[in-house]
Amino acid sequence: MRTDMGKVSKFSWPKVVVRKWLNIPTGADEFHSDYDIHGKVDERRKSCSDEDHYVFVPEDFSGWLFEAAGGIKPPPVTDLLNLRMFVGTWNVGGKSPHHGLNLSDWLRSPAPADIYVLGFQEIVPLNAGNVLGAEDNGPAAQWLSLIRQALNSNPSDLELAQRYDIATEARTPSSPQLEHQASVKPRISFSNLLSMEDEIDKEDFVTLLNSNSSLYEEGLASPTCLSDNPKQRRFCLAASKQMVGLFLCVWVRADLYQHISNLKVSCVGRGIMGYLGNKGSISISMTLHQTTFCFVCTHLTSGEKEGDEIRRNSDVAEILKRTKFSHSLRGFKEPPPPQTIFDHDKIIWLGDLNYRLAAGCADTYELLKKNDWQTLLEKDQLRLEQRAGRVFKGWEEGRIYFAPTYKYLTDSDDYVVQTSKSKEKRRNPAWCDRILWKGEGLKQMWYSRGESRFSDHRPVYSLFSVQVNLAKNPNYNARSCPPTLSGKSALASACVAKVQAEELLLIPRVQSCLNTTSRF
Repeated sequence: MRTDMGKVSKFSWPKVVVRKWLNIPTGADEFHSDYDIHGKVDERRKSCSDEDHYVFVPEDFSGWLFEAAGGIKPPPVTDLLNLRMFVGTWNVGGKSPHHGLNLSDWLRSPAPADIYVLGFQEIVPLNAGNVLGAEDNGPAAQWLSLIRQALNSNPSDLELAQRYDIATEARTPSSPQLEHQASVKPRISFSNLLSMEDEIDKEDFVTLLNSNSSLYEEGLASPTCLSDNPKQRRFCLAASKQMVGLFLCVWVRADLYQHISNLKVSCVGRGIMGYLGNKGSISISMTLHQTTFCFVCTHLTSGEKEGDEIRRNSDVAEILKRTKFSHSLRGFKEPPPPQTIFDHDKIIWLGDLNYRLAAGCADTYELLKKNDWQTLLEKDQLRLEQRAGRVFKGWEEGRIYFAPTYKYLTDSDDYVVQTSKSKEKRRNPAWCDRILWKGEGLKQMWYSRGESRFSDHRPVYSLFSVQVNLAKNPNYNARSCPPTLSGKSALASACVAKVQAEELLLIPRVQSCLNTTSRF
């Protein structure tokens, strides 16, 4: 029982503790979103058994027998859409954000993004009350508010959007002939653009990438033109989920929001007794157009003693094994949604992985003073374990050209190891905070860190270019962000069971129904 956002009634603790210790599910598959998942009803159809009566059916069951002059819909035509995705991770050390906290340094990317995937660790202190008791979601609400404000009022993005609008007006054709010439103007292909990254420096590559915004398919918004009116809200919360101190949220551009489906979450506890949520993972599964994504935010076993890396490897293996996404009955001939992490087309793994520098790096302090990151990285446990095939086999990580992200003195640019007078825990610097990926059509464009002194970790971020399979459906009804709920939602929930049973009973009769003269 929650009395307010910051206090939890102690009378609710026994039930909560028992559920946590016995690993009994407590709404772990529920999440927050700007969009009402249970209200996704846009289409209407007549069935063979309803005569002249209509029922509203969820989008999941809209694969066949829709009203159309041509009968059954033809298969969708697949094409590719090119997007940019920002991924960030930050261990905030158990501190709640203050109102004036500036996230622009962390969320500022070298090019505008269409999707933001933001993972946090330790948004609450990992004490007994938070680990065993009811969840304190006050800090999560504060982070969401700050992120929403930063994404939808970023001056640099507004400037880019306005600049794009001006440029669009300047090159708008004034005649049909000019319009045809503009439509056939040659452009750099996605594959050729990405191949140039290794041939030119980063500054020129970003400039070229921005100038090639016309990669977006005809009729779809450019990444720099995020809204017709820059003052309107341009990013929506697709999903967010908290497990003790872990917090993961996914934000998408408003015009992409309508194309997201199959949103599911899965939590795996790897803390006390291997099940509690002080360590573990939150995974969000979603489908964008016809491409499936999985975002895995983790906080793995801490410690820099010999053998601790083996425990972290075990955490990864258990998360991959125990992460499951449950889905309801699908429509006729629709492909089943992903149920495990590896079932997805594109996977992003982010978080405080806690891999340290292997023992034997005695000259750490000297290498830090020289900014000799490459020599230090030769002792990085994650790289050593990955090369040995003991963890993340087949996964990719970008080149690291930034300083270790842990452990800093409070509100300082000095590492704990750099001062003998520090009362902080003695910890050697390490790249604890990482971003890895797996899947085709993902290309990392940027991998860096922020410089906020808010916690003893520095935030890390990456920018990806992403290829998405696009299904062209002329009968698609766009949804708004967020949609306005109507009476259809209640009607839909009442009809779902009927429609499910009807679909199963009518399958043997489909052919006979289709061959008869239409009564519709």
